[in-house]
Amino acid sequence: MKTRNRWLLVPIAGILLFLFLFVFAASRYPGGSQADLTHEGFDWVHNYWCNLMGKEAMNGEPNDAVRIAIPAFVVLCGSLALFFYHFSKQLARNSTWAKIIRIGGVLSMSAAALIATPWHDEMTIIASFFGVFVVAGVIIGVSTSHFRLYKWTGIFCLFLLGLNNYIYYTQHGLVILPVLQKLTFVIVLCWIVGLNWQLYQNVHVTS
Repeated sequence: MKTRNRWLLVPIAGILLFLFLFVFAASRYPGGSQADLTHEGFDWVHNYWCNLMGKEAMNGEPNDAVRIAIPAFVVLCGSLALFFYHFSKQLARNSTWAKIIRIGGVLSMSAAALIATPWHDEMTIIASFFGVFVVAGVIIGVSTSHFRLYKWTGIFCLFLLGLNNYIYYTQHGLVILPVLQKLTFVIVLCWIVGLNWQLYQNVHVTS
């Protein structure tokens, strides 16, 4: 295996590290959710990921989870940006879409990394806007390759991301959003890990 190919595995390692740190950060969360401000600890049904990144928990206590949650999210954003860069180089046949994936991926993940700041809402809009084009570009790139299974699963991921944004901005069905957010996290990250692994295998075999 050539050393240069090992960089293709970095996004997978980063995503797995994020998931581990997510659970660890959740275990450090004092308590409180949108459904019950007195609930002790992280409520996997009613708490959002963003709750872990506030200096103060929703129950008013200092949030010890923030010291883990923010670095974990930065790791995730960096890992995804690197994945989009690798993908644009290897699978995106059309140069225009390759540029959209590469530039949009960096802009989307840079904005996402700033979600824990006072500009949360603005960064969410920017990350979502560029993220739609990036995921669409990845789906188009996959559809012209032999990884076509990831085209349909990618469309499903795009649907989930759209549904999250619809509920967030319209406030319709807000009660299910915390669970939907976590479910979307897992499904989309599994999709990216699988696609990244296939990308690595493809490059490894042909190199």
